[in-house]
Amino acid sequence: MARILVIDDEENIRFTFESFLSDEGHEVTTAGDYDEALTILDKSDFDLIFADIVLGDKSGIDILKYIKKKNLTCPVVVITGAPDIETASDALRLGAFDYIPKPVLQNTLLRITKVALQHKALADEKEKYRTNLEAIFRSVKDAIITVDKDLFVVELNEAAKNICNLSRDSIGKSLSLLQRHCDEKCLDSLKETIKTKQPIEICNLECKHNSHPQQVVSIASYPLLDNKGIFSGAVLVVKDDTHLVDLERDMRERRKFYNIIGKSEKMQAIYSLIEDLADVQTTVLVTGESGTGKELIAEALHYTGERSHKPLVKVNCSALSENLLESELFGHVKGAFTGAAQNRAGRFQKADGGTIFLDEIGDISPRIQLQLLRVLQEKEFERVGDSNPIKVDVRVVAATNQNLREKVKCGEFREDLYYRLKVVEMNLPPLRERLEDIPQLVNHFLKKFNKKLDKDIVAISADVQKIFMNYSWPGNIRELEHTMEHAFILCHHNIITVDHLPLAFKDVMGTKSFLSKDLRPDESNIILRALEQSAWNKARAARLLGMSRRTIYRKMKEYNIGLQDK
Repeated sequence: MARILVIDDEENIRFTFESFLSDEGHEVTTAGDYDEALTILDKSDFDLIFADIVLGDKSGIDILKYIKKKNLTCPVVVITGAPDIETASDALRLGAFDYIPKPVLQNTLLRITKVALQHKALADEKEKYRTNLEAIFRSVKDAIITVDKDLFVVELNEAAKNICNLSRDSIGKSLSLLQRHCDEKCLDSLKETIKTKQPIEICNLECKHNSHPQQVVSIASYPLLDNKGIFSGAVLVVKDDTHLVDLERDMRERRKFYNIIGKSEKMQAIYSLIEDLADVQTTVLVTGESGTGKELIAEALHYTGERSHKPLVKVNCSALSENLLESELFGHVKGAFTGAAQNRAGRFQKADGGTIFLDEIGDISPRIQLQLLRVLQEKEFERVGDSNPIKVDVRVVAATNQNLREKVKCGEFREDLYYRLKVVEMNLPPLRERLEDIPQLVNHFLKKFNKKLDKDIVAISADVQKIFMNYSWPGNIRELEHTMEHAFILCHHNIITVDHLPLAFKDVMGTKSFLSKDLRPDESNIILRALEQSAWNKARAARLLGMSRRTIYRKMKEYNIGLQDK
């Protein structure tokens, strides 16, 4: 059923049209003059309009002009009593679908109605496809540019503005002139496609674009052919791959063991050991003080080996209680404990085929130690609340900053688990034993924080370099990293100076005598002076002396240095 409007100042014509068309099942509305017709058109939409050529002081031509102005899509058939070439020509020029002469015969009316409605259906379908294509065209994040055979821009989408710096004003202009601001690789591919009528694809192309420096794109040009196979130009698709390339570059850097910074002899030995262990599926125990980079070692062992395409799962064993750690490692079944609303896979199951990194392994309870020993021996475990064993193929890398041998002697750690974990032990040197690596580490953090904080700091001052080389670094590389970040936040120039360092380092600057590796014979006086210099802050005094907090406590007890000395 169609909605049809009949506009005629003769009542009998309106009645006849309404009668014939209603009998065919159409919904018919009538208007007796121009003003009434406009009122109806402003309120309703129609599939077809019949309009008399004469409407008092107005005409059907005025109706056509109004419909064209309002961008209405329904076909209009003009009714005329005395058709002539000029009237028909004006009507058709303004968009009339057809005209019908009076007197109107029923068969003629129904035939024209049928053809006009079919035309409307096809036009609506075409408009639907056009609208959908425009929506897709606008929503695509890749730049899409179509050109004719002479390289004049026919159409482009919004993404072309962001990627190629081309606006809608570029339509109708030569792409050869518009692309002078870049290296014209896109233009070359379009020329080749127009010449050969073959698609061209180029990946990871550095786009020498003034407004987008360091942009990496992939381009593809395709010939444009109509439904008859006639060649009319080419389409260029430009995809901005800059973010993906950066991610891939970062991923490659993370997966290389030499991402662990350091050129010292001790670090070279670590690198060699990583290479030896990469494809050996034995358990590794990584030891060393906090902040020495044990997690990076686990990543290097995983990503340089044959398991690199499988998961690397990390667990901080000291961060969870015994029950939570058990569930986290081995998983649980629904109803195993209060709050277990559904089955959950544990970290071992998620790491199947890959590597699990157990950090702070020295803090696990005896019960977890026993369960972990079973996994290492039998390659299987049971989820909490379940008795069915689950087989896994997981390489275990464990890490600790504690002395596990001492914990074994004290009965705090199972001896059999200890030897299972330390099939190979890798001991990471503290930063104070590899001071020659500090300049390289500083350069690494300069690059990292320049990118993170969007700054352009090029170096640290000579005084800062001297302090760094003399400081004991109890927090190791992590402390160096945090120190550099602190300095970056405060520094508004291109060189980090002593003023940008934390307060403890400024104290070091004026206490060079405390920084000697070998204390003089009057050790107790030196410790006392360090304590006074640091306002009896033992952690700061330990840093000034280049020793650990545990050592300064032991020395204070040994020399009976305490409150009586204040």
